[in-house]
Amino acid sequence: MRTTPSHSIAPSRHEDSGVGLEHVTISYGPTVAVSDADFIIEPGTFFTLLGPSGCGKTTLLRAIAGFIRQTSGDIRIGEQVINDVPAHRRDAGMVFQNYAIFPHLTVRDNVAYGLKARQIPREEAESRIAAALQMVDLTGYASRLPKQLSGGQQQRVVIARALAVRPRVLLMDEPLANLDAKLRVRLRGDIRQLQTELGITTIYVTHDQEEALAISDRIAVMSHGLVEQVGTPMEIYQQPATLNVARFIGEGNFVRTQLRGAGATRVIDYPGGHRLAVESGVALAEGPVWVGFRPQDADILGTTGEAGAGQLAGVVMSTSYLGSSVELRLEVAAGVVVLVESRLRELPVVPRPGDLVRFRVRPADLLMFPGADDLEEDE
Repeated sequence: MRTTPSHSIAPSRHEDSGVGLEHVTISYGPTVAVSDADFIIEPGTFFTLLGPSGCGKTTLLRAIAGFIRQTSGDIRIGEQVINDVPAHRRDAGMVFQNYAIFPHLTVRDNVAYGLKARQIPREEAESRIAAALQMVDLTGYASRLPKQLSGGQQQRVVIARALAVRPRVLLMDEPLANLDAKLRVRLRGDIRQLQTELGITTIYVTHDQEEALAISDRIAVMSHGLVEQVGTPMEIYQQPATLNVARFIGEGNFVRTQLRGAGATRVIDYPGGHRLAVESGVALAEGPVWVGFRPQDADILGTTGEAGAGQLAGVVMSTSYLGSSVELRLEVAAGVVVLVESRLRELPVVPRPGDLVRFRVRPADLLMFPGADDLEEDE
């Protein structure tokens, strides 16, 4: 997708396009779909609502769009509380997962649909349509019907239709979910480039963590209706606030064990009879904890000898070739399996099933959380 200097459909009130949620709760009878969502989206931000199916992210997006009414709390666009503003007056463009394209209308007429509803004068409407199609690389496709387009092209039509009305806020509900993997990667980059060039506030819903990390300025991670953390992609990945966030973002090897000691002598009892040192700044109390690490944060030391102080060891159960790296499934204790990933160039020989592999995880790379609760499987 490309913007051009000859046309502009950038929102005219950029400074007034921030979105605020103030203690927003959405309930359906006794079922709470979203609980006390409270955060601010700055103007021009690409903001992603991320979480597993059923966590409340699409429900929250639909409340911002005006398709459903929150049970309590306020939603703002700019300085205006929009609780009682109908969807068609909220100055928001919506892009749906299922394209929501009219099969009997041409590309041009699909893009023009929102302009007609807003009674935009014909000359201005034609200019906006041309600009929108040029932005999404569909110039020359105006007279085609949707059945003559690929899935990616159809989704571009929907994006063009949303942008043509010059919304203050662009809302996108898993817009790439129905596309193949390679096209998803290409189109998500196009969407991000276009959003950056226009400076339009965008709220994007996805369950794909890689997608969220790749294109977002900020991310809100949701679980069971709760917003568990809001932060930059780097903050979310490197400093997860909760165990749910740590498990959902990236691969993680988590076990429940014991934290012992105090001060600089604190250690973790790790399955298999190992002990790991803990950074002195960890504020958790002595007792049960969840501890984990990313597969990429483990350094493979070798396949001979026993594990020394601060090291772990496990028997290779299987290997997975990932191109430039290899992933090993290691059994470190009876029933305790972890994933360790290493670049091929760093391994003289790729371990084989049955080999005993020694590895190390630096204290700074350990992820630790209170261990009172059991892990729940993501939906």
